[in-house]
Amino acid sequence: MTLSSRRLFSLSLAAGTLLALSGAAFAAETTPLFKIVTVKDEIVVGLSPQDVAALGGSDVTAIGKALKGKGEVTLWRYAVRKAADGALEQAPVARVSILGNDSLRVEPYTTPLKIIAPQ
Repeated sequence: MTLSSRRLFSLSLAAGTLLALSGAAFAAETTPLFKIVTVKDEIVVGLSPQDVAALGGSDVTAIGKALKGKGEVTLWRYAVRKAADGALEQAPVARVSILGNDSLRVEPYTTPLKIIAPQ
């Protein structure tokens, strides 16, 4: 390997590492989405930063503990919509109250679509 090819390789490696780290930081800043599944229905909900603070976390365990302890939680309902540029995105629709129930299940929800944070 010549000196210039080593430099190019080192620069490429450094750039790739920076991109990976910035992608991980971006993923941490996105709104966490969950699917609430009941016997009759299922909906997708998301957590605002205020919801995360109130629940004490941003995972299914935090939602489960809040449902068990308080009996209900209020979250953002999410749905797919078209953005101004025509692309599909997951966006908050309305606040919904989820009531604790023995047959209720909370699952993490992933989407390839852009997630719009609640305002």
